[in-house]
Amino acid sequence: MNDLVEKITVLKQEFVKQYSGNAHIQEILPLLPTTSFEIDAGHLKKLHEFASKNPIYYNQYEEEIASTPCIVYEGDISEYWLNSTKHGSSCQPFYPTWVISAYLVSEIAKDFGYDDLVDIGSGDGRIAFAGKTLGMNAHSIEIDEILVDLQNVIVKQTGQNFNPVRSDALEFDYAQLGLTRPAFFIGALPQMGGDLLATSIIKKIKEIPNLEKNACVVLAGTHTKRRLSNNLKNGGWEGIIKKHNLSVFNVSLLPAVWTFDQKVETPYIFTKFS
Repeated sequence: MNDLVEKITVLKQEFVKQYSGNAHIQEILPLLPTTSFEIDAGHLKKLHEFASKNPIYYNQYEEEIASTPCIVYEGDISEYWLNSTKHGSSCQPFYPTWVISAYLVSEIAKDFGYDDLVDIGSGDGRIAFAGKTLGMNAHSIEIDEILVDLQNVIVKQTGQNFNPVRSDALEFDYAQLGLTRPAFFIGALPQMGGDLLATSIIKKIKEIPNLEKNACVVLAGTHTKRRLSNNLKNGGWEGIIKKHNLSVFNVSLLPAVWTFDQKVETPYIFTKFS
């Protein structure tokens, strides 16, 4: 899996060099499984369905990148970005990770033995969709009604229900989900309110009997100095990790929309309770 993560990041950097379009957002998916990208063919087909049926993408075309046939998806999230900023408890505007990144972080969680996936502030639901594709018990929690409507369109178009719920993640009752061994994904950056969101989710995990010892929390960070004042360790999450006595057991660097023009990818930090 680490080898595949590294190959995806190299592919992304090559894509950046040769991309000549001017779309608001853009990303790639390998067209087919290859010896270099050994992804389950059925899963890869599902990821392409997610992108092709997702209204945020308005164009797609085939292109060979670093000798790998890919589909380039171009889109625009301006409308959704603006709407997602209106909620008082929203920690971050809608900025998605790449679809392939969503799949890989979900598979890493599954490989570590986590059966449930809860995507907090899920945007268009891609991480929950990926978890469902992998056979996990997936749940998507999103406060913005327009983004939840978008998720429901994707559910209808793909036939894959990843359980979108419109709710404030700070108030949602996670006990009702019947979780046994969950991975909670928190996409908001720490310096944009993600620290408050993570603290609330961690508190709720501890309130559910026997869940703390079986849960992990996956934090999306950044290594961009302009977004971090002093602490670059663990993508800006070091304070929260220490405060709540978490231990880091995996870090994966993967492409996201907000790192398209950067050489360092988004760190996804897998933590569990010590």
